[in-house]
Amino acid sequence: MEALWIVSAFALGLSFQKVGLPPLVGFLAAGFGLNALGFESNEVLSRAAHLGVLLLLFTVGLKVRIKNFVRPEVWAGGLAHLAITAVLFTAALHFYAALSLKLAFIVAVSLGFSSTVIAAKVLEGKRELRAFHGRIAIGILIIQDLVAVALLTLSGDHSPSIWALALIALPLLRPLVHRLLEFSGHGELLVLFGALLAFGGGFGFELLGLSSELGALLLGALLADHARANELGNAMWSLKEFFLVGFFLEIGLSGLPDLTALGVAAIFCLLLPVKALLFFFLLLRFRLRARTSFLTAVTLASYSEFGLIVGNLMVKNDWLGEQWLVYLAITVAASFMISAPLNKAAHGIYERWEAVLCRFESKEKHPDDGPISLGNAEIAILGMGRVGAGAYELLKSREVKVIGLDSDPGKIERHRQQGRRVLFADAEDPGFWSRLDLQKVKAVLLAMPDPEAKTIAIKALRQRGYKGIISATNLYEEEAGPILEAGATTTFNYFDEAGVGFAEHTWEALMGSYKGSDPSGEEASVKQPA
Repeated sequence: MEALWIVSAFALGLSFQKVGLPPLVGFLAAGFGLNALGFESNEVLSRAAHLGVLLLLFTVGLKVRIKNFVRPEVWAGGLAHLAITAVLFTAALHFYAALSLKLAFIVAVSLGFSSTVIAAKVLEGKRELRAFHGRIAIGILIIQDLVAVALLTLSGDHSPSIWALALIALPLLRPLVHRLLEFSGHGELLVLFGALLAFGGGFGFELLGLSSELGALLLGALLADHARANELGNAMWSLKEFFLVGFFLEIGLSGLPDLTALGVAAIFCLLLPVKALLFFFLLLRFRLRARTSFLTAVTLASYSEFGLIVGNLMVKNDWLGEQWLVYLAITVAASFMISAPLNKAAHGIYERWEAVLCRFESKEKHPDDGPISLGNAEIAILGMGRVGAGAYELLKSREVKVIGLDSDPGKIERHRQQGRRVLFADAEDPGFWSRLDLQKVKAVLLAMPDPEAKTIAIKALRQRGYKGIISATNLYEEEAGPILEAGATTTFNYFDEAGVGFAEHTWEALMGSYKGSDPSGEEASVKQPA
């Protein structure tokens, strides 16, 4: 059985990837296909799916900061959206589905939630978890998770224990958790430590009557400001991806749709644009720019797997008929299949409609979302990871006026502590370039990891008339063509350039020891070839 799941998921995941859709859409299709053939989920798949979700949310927690959740645009925007959707959906379910007000309200609130798994998966795949819109989206999802705990209590299940109040002291565990991470080294113990926190934290929260998903996320957040948080997340990447396949298969296996279920799912999916537009206009009210509001809204344009948890509970309590669980399963799965490709194309869609969407912006800008001056910089480096930081140091050593830009506040803070001039900016934003004075900038270096972000930035620069040098990195050979076609002057492959840098570093060491001793102790010399 397990072999059949893996073969089906791989075959359809590969097929969907070849036509430009995310593999997770193929995993969902594999689940529906197996369901149509008469296969059902079992305890093994359910457990694997749950572990995958815990691992995903733990790695998300590694990249978020608690202070991002207390921003007005996060808590007020998230709660306002839930309140409005709850009122609208409650009225519709009460009058058209003949549900009591209490049942209609519970189902309506659960439909107001967005999928944490899909949002986190999409943002992680696009390397946007720490972008401004990514932080807002994850913050809103956490606010929704907290409301979910209250909703489960209202539904009569998972009542929090009195011991849950002890979680107020959770930040006190940060020094201990940081120390254990440092002791774990860089090998298999590091992965095991991450799994311990993800699973142990999740199940620990369950014992307190709280969401295990919320527990995994908050345990990850304890390590978000540690210098090795990214290393831990990267070490757990393969493990998380494998178990997550089980989650998408289980969604597809949750119920076989009939015409009625497909009709109900179609109606709810037609309301997804309304849900996204509501997020868009609410976030604009908090002075966010159109691009930030749009990308956040698209990220949250889905229904949540939490709807299945609520539906299953209500069916077990005989509050709803079993067909409602199928309705919700198809609705959630269909929203996943819409949301995944929509998010992949989000930057391109915004670029096309930018002129229209910007008309709704507030004249007063959010302090974290406003224009940035580059001062007297001659070279701008976008993406201050290891590659960007190395380029910065080389240019600085040659007395070039250089500035770095990045969308990760934690990374910016570390660079500033090391004496580098680095500013916060979302360099993937076409509108970002239009707000900059680039007359003094002679070259722009693009070191962001996402190839789509590079091509967007290159096109935006060329469209506004920038004639200077644009140099971009690429990880795979097939990325070089689109980067050059977009207008880049040159592009460099990470691995090719690593070999050159390695040889140059070794040569400099040799030249520094022009006269030394060989292993035998005799005097030796190294001469530079003619």
